[in-house]
Amino acid sequence: MTTPSTGNDRTLDDRFAYDRIMVDDRSRSVDVLIVGAGISGLSAAWHLRRYHPSLTVSIVERRHRIGGTWDLFRYPGIRSDSDMETFGFSFRPWQGTDSIAQGADIQAYLERTAAEFELDDLIEFGRSVTAAEFVSDEARWLIDVECEDGTSERWSASWLWMCSGYYRYDRGHSPDIEGLDAFAGTVIHPQHWPDGFDPTGRRIVVIGSGATAFTLVPALAERASRVTMLQRSPTFVASVPRVNRINSWLRRFLPSRFGAAVARWRNALTSSWWFRLTRRHPERVRRLLLGRVQRELPAGVGVEPHFSPRYDPWDQRICAVPDGDFFAAMRAGTVEVVTDRVSLLTRDGVALASGRTLDCDTIVTATGLEIQMFGGAELRVDGRAVDPGSTVMYRGCMLSGVPNFTWTMGYVNASWTLKADLVARYVCRVLTERAHVGADVAVAPVPAGGIAVEVDSAFSPGYLVRAKRIMPQRGLEQPWRLAEDYLLDRLMLTRGTLRDGVLRFEQRSREFQRAVRS
Repeated sequence: MTTPSTGNDRTLDDRFAYDRIMVDDRSRSVDVLIVGAGISGLSAAWHLRRYHPSLTVSIVERRHRIGGTWDLFRYPGIRSDSDMETFGFSFRPWQGTDSIAQGADIQAYLERTAAEFELDDLIEFGRSVTAAEFVSDEARWLIDVECEDGTSERWSASWLWMCSGYYRYDRGHSPDIEGLDAFAGTVIHPQHWPDGFDPTGRRIVVIGSGATAFTLVPALAERASRVTMLQRSPTFVASVPRVNRINSWLRRFLPSRFGAAVARWRNALTSSWWFRLTRRHPERVRRLLLGRVQRELPAGVGVEPHFSPRYDPWDQRICAVPDGDFFAAMRAGTVEVVTDRVSLLTRDGVALASGRTLDCDTIVTATGLEIQMFGGAELRVDGRAVDPGSTVMYRGCMLSGVPNFTWTMGYVNASWTLKADLVARYVCRVLTERAHVGADVAVAPVPAGGIAVEVDSAFSPGYLVRAKRIMPQRGLEQPWRLAEDYLLDRLMLTRGTLRDGVLRFEQRSREFQRAVRS
């Protein structure tokens, strides 16, 4: 880790504290505005307080509680799909016994973290960012915020940090299904799970084959009379221990924080090694995964056609099944997997393309996420609209040509928090350097010769394929390439040079230039 800010750094922060420069007397002005109070937002706030304590920081959150995803999703069985040793924060390690933890425990962990470090004092709830424009003459973002009561606010900030994830909170992806109005039963999307829903005795069809489906099915099967997972195509799945005994031993016999750090590194390195192995030897990993699944399945059931995907491992995320609970439900006879296409819904069930009908009284559409960039906020730079799909990611967290802006997106092949913590450290380094060189803007412009970008990504889950047009592009070479590699990112973001010939530090605002001269 880079040495924390010294007293001299805080003097620089004070000298260039942009809340001194008021763009509009009616605005709420801060140095850094964080959008979203989930894992990414809390990590960003902690790092700013740690390394830049003199900067003013606020978080705006559209919901009434912190937690983001973990406050939004309430469906049965919701849990982490990454190990908590790496999904927990680096600055406050997870101390629970379960490596794969329940959603309520994760939410409580986030709330305790926010309270312990007084991060909740920074949060303004019930506020959604609708638009933001960077004004070069002032070197500030002017941000329109809509409040829950229908009023609006104008904020200004030197740095805008989007920690709102990448999917819509108000709705999930729901493909058109013929006959939906004809179905006499209950239809539920997991993103909007109804309070008080009782699955006892119900015949349920869960449509989908991703992490949500593999979580929901065994949880519903505990009380439902029958649960069928209906998938259009199979997904790679692997049983993982709910309690990691080696990590539990490390935390038991080593000093608390040291043991947690060793467990975190162990899991991060294992995850990195596993991902590299899948890319280099996909057929070998396929045989390994399918062999393990075969041993978990009921007698007489093979991996074809329900558990042998057409794609290679890690072309899409591998679903983790804690202690094999999904397969245990199959062996108990309460869960069936069907690989087929929906033809239409009838009054009493689902008619399949094969001619079979699945009788049910409840349908759960675990059909995925709908991507939404920056929580739906529209961005502009000096009056020019920013089309995220036309930008290229710089260092995996900034956008080409967009000044004083960060977007935190976690790993797709490892724990989200690993990347969120690294991005937070990197932004703090950029802010220190910006102050040190006497600038008010940090930007990564597109080089004169352009940027060679990735045409087709090896990682191709449906929700990203559907949103390809609106998501930032990935370059083929550093610093524009998205590594998806924790070890490489750790070196690059926490120790790599900031003077890479691409990132530029500039003086743009007239007030700032006068302040520097004085």
